[in-house]
Amino acid sequence: MPTMADVARSAGVSVATVSHVLNETRPVLPHTRQAVLDAIEELGYTPNTLARSLVTSRTRSIGLAVSAISNPYFTEILQGVETAALERGYSLLIADPHDDPEHERKVVQLLHERRVDGMIVAPSADPRGLLAYLGRHAVPAVLLDRVIDGRADIAPLFDQVCAENTEPTARLVTHLAALGHRRIGLVAGLPGLSTTAERVTGYRQGLASAGLPLDESLVVPGNSESAGAERATAALMSLAAPPTALVTANNAMTIGALRALRAQGLAVPDDIALCCFDDFAWADLFSPRLTAVAQPSKEIGAEAVRVLLERLASPARPVRTVRLPCTFVHRTSCGCREGEDGADGADGEDGAAGQDRSAPSRLRSEEVRPARSRQQSARSQRVPQPKRSGHPEHPEHPEHPEHPEHPEHPAKGTL
Repeated sequence: MPTMADVARSAGVSVATVSHVLNETRPVLPHTRQAVLDAIEELGYTPNTLARSLVTSRTRSIGLAVSAISNPYFTEILQGVETAALERGYSLLIADPHDDPEHERKVVQLLHERRVDGMIVAPSADPRGLLAYLGRHAVPAVLLDRVIDGRADIAPLFDQVCAENTEPTARLVTHLAALGHRRIGLVAGLPGLSTTAERVTGYRQGLASAGLPLDESLVVPGNSESAGAERATAALMSLAAPPTALVTANNAMTIGALRALRAQGLAVPDDIALCCFDDFAWADLFSPRLTAVAQPSKEIGAEAVRVLLERLASPARPVRTVRLPCTFVHRTSCGCREGEDGADGADGEDGAAGQDRSAPSRLRSEEVRPARSRQQSARSQRVPQPKRSGHPEHPEHPEHPEHPEHPEHPAKGTL
């Protein structure tokens, strides 16, 4: 196996120069640097990263701790982190805290013991132990997706990268309100997570913007998972005056809500309209296609790496929170027909900052379709959907294209 000394002899330079090229510890003339790189390629030399870390006190590795890695949202974040890290010469060590505060602290300690240069962590609902460990050991870290802004018991000591949550959720609500819905339910996430709190706030703001009263019975926690959302949706639909539209606060809970609606023989959007926070690859393949808020998952991951490396380069810089905009993806589960104001394309996107394309003019004076007779008594206060020609396909018979109902216990969602 070729050594650094072999590379130095082949390139006609000193071993110290080869070390400076490999570790970027001192500027080297371009032609000298190229000679070293050519010798490395010719000899097939592989640097000893352990030896290099002893010299530089850096391992050029990043620890990533996120729960529910199999969830499409976090999978895309992982892809963004990995791509950005590799582009900058960093490797990635991954751990799953399972949204458990005690396990979270343990896996972060294990990553720290592997001497990662810094960490990217999606905190649990109770991150006090995590933050205490990171602070006590002065570990450079970026909090991902779930932030701690506005928590009186914890001061933000670390950089944070996440998506906007409040305004996009409000937009889903106002979109449904513009379609005539007055009882809009929310299947919320796991209590304690910042994403849950922000999306509930957005739901309330959306109601206020639409001039609708807040009914706390229409907000039920689905705990950021499919099974919890299934129970929450069943509870909402059992109310004396059930909602006529639902907003689900992450992708896993969307699946649970669809299961519950199908179990009750309810069709989306004929019997109940549905909008969801989190778009995913197969959302466009459901029937009806799901109107959703899409988060910039890969961009969030890449931005977290960029912010972490800036922290490593400038440890004393002030902490900051970076929020990336989401995109409203307008499809048909909300009750809009194909071809109607952007609800027709494969993407159906109308941007992150534009005005909601739904408008009061969408409220039609046509004869409305009555609710199905077997649901009539339970839904006497519902706003019936606009009459349609033809018979839209029903989501109680999804075609299961890469369907996240399999496995039977999908990973927790993005909250």
